[in-house]
This record gives sequence, C-alpha cells and structure tokens, in this order.
Amino acid sequence: MQITFLGTSSGVPTRSRNVSSVALRLPQRAQMWLFDCGEGTQHQLLRSDLKSSQLSRIFITHMHGDHIFGLMGLLASCGLAGNVQRVDIYGPPGLNDYLQAASRYSHTHFSYPVKVHAVRPGVIYEDDEFTVTCGLLHHRVTSFGYRVCEKDRAGRFDVEKAKALQIPPGRIYGQLKRGEVVTLADGRVINGQELCGPTEIGRKIAYCTDTVYCDGAVELAQDADVLIHEATFAHQDADMAFQRLHSTTTMAAQTALAAGARRLIMTHFSPRYAPGNAIELKDLLEEARAIFPNTEMAYDFMTYEVPRRRDKELHKTEAIA
Repeated sequence: MQITFLGTSSGVPTRSRNVSSVALRLPQRAQMWLFDCGEGTQHQLLRSDLKSSQLSRIFITHMHGDHIFGLMGLLASCGLAGNVQRVDIYGPPGLNDYLQAASRYSHTHFSYPVKVHAVRPGVIYEDDEFTVTCGLLHHRVTSFGYRVCEKDRAGRFDVEKAKALQIPPGRIYGQLKRGEVVTLADGRVINGQELCGPTEIGRKIAYCTDTVYCDGAVELAQDADVLIHEATFAHQDADMAFQRLHSTTTMAAQTALAAGARRLIMTHFSPRYAPGNAIELKDLLEEARAIFPNTEMAYDFMTYEVPRRRDKELHKTEAIA
C-alpha cells in the first residue's frame, strides 16, 4: 500500500503545490484509488509514476471546488485513452448531479462504466481484502472522512515444515494456510497456526479533510497506521480556523494523539504560509510535533509506503492499552 500526494494546497494551487488529491496504490491487485480530485489532478498523475489505467475507485470528501474540479477532466481523459475498465466514485449527495450536469453541458460521454455511490456513515465498500468506511466530519458543507482497513492475513505457510511432518499436499495445505486445525488420515491433529509465520496485521489508513477538530475524525483514525489530516492553519490563526471550519496544526496533532494513530501526515496548507512570511510551513510542522512527534508534512509527489505490523506488535499495543 503506497500513498502518493498529488495535491497538498488548500483552496487554490500554488507554484509548488496543487489542490487536494491523494492516491493509494494497491500493487497486489494493480489498482489505484484516489481520494479527492482537485483541478489539475490528471496533470499531477502524468508527472508521477502512477498509471491512470489502474484507476478503479475515487472517494470524494465534499463538494467544494478544490476537491472536485479535476473529476471531469480526469474521467474524460481516461475515456479517450481507452485504458480504464470501470470507475466507482463515492461521495456526498449532489455528486452524481454535478457529474451528470457537467457531462451533459460539455457533451462528454464516457466509454466505460462510471458508477456514483452516495455515501452515508458506515461501511461503503468491502471485498476479500479491504473494508472502506466513512464518517461525518465538521465543515461548512457536508463532508466525509474515509478509513481504509486491510483485513488480517495468516502468516507465511512453511511448506518445508509441512513436508517434514509428512503432511500430504493438496486441499489440506490450503486449510493449514488459513490457520485451521486439520485431522490427517493417520489420526494426527495438526494446528495450521503452528505452521504459519506471524499473522500479517491489516494496515489502516484514515483520510480526514476538510474539517475542524471533531469526534468523527478521531473515530475514523482509531489505531490507524497513518492518518492523513488537513492542517490549513497555524495554531496562531485558530480563530480563522473555527470561523471557516478548518483545522490547525494542533487540531490535526490532537486528533492523531486521541485516536492512537501511529503516524500523522498533514496536508491542505493555506498559501499564506509561503516562504518569507511571518509564519512558514516549517513552523507548522514544529507546532504539530510538539503534540504528536511522529508527524510529517506532505508535499506534492511525496510517497509513503504504509508498513505492515506483525502480531507481536499488536499484542504489545493491546498490553499498553
């Protein structure tokens, strides 16, 4: 699971930062999921190592332009390229009307299926490997955060150990790989867990923007391996953050701390903190790290490989809790 930041500015693009979009690459299934799609996202994709042909799902947080103005351009280009099989789009009510109107007035017709799903808090997608849930955030318009949970997998099956125990290959191996208890034809009882390495704990990613500090974001980020959270304003500008219902650096850090997240990556920065101003982005990073040390500041084209934790780490976490 690899995260790539395609846009990290709030409201408007700058020379070095485009508006909101984050890609989640799932190499095991040759897919890419997109979170928000600000204007120019397709250009950012072209400048990255990502392949638009792998795009399969797009998750939209809310209907403000800096999060959706890139949708039609990206979808239209994917259609002209003819290399996308199907795209499912998830977002708040009104998203389908917006896309339908844009398609109608621009006379754009997609050559592949596009399905829009109006989301409500709870599970919005699930398959054999992943569960995606969404929850309400607190912004000026209806806004949703998303949580991607990879399901736990049994550890690596030790084939050589199974052979040494003279366990006949076949369907039994599949059962043992799943950690099941199997009775062999000779009467021996074999516990599959004893033939598997440490359980591969599913990774968890939370994406929360746009929002002021709220319980919904904390809930989505519970025990997340990485929390991607907006930090539009410095702590000094908290009054402005409350007026506009955006987060400060300290709100993002407090969310990560309250949720027990492992890492915080901040994004969606106001252009007011450009180099040379009284407060710069490096100051925002220091503010957040004072509360939550394991904090990073995203920049366009930054990539982050989400690490996998083992069962011993899980047990350690449970013991601390």
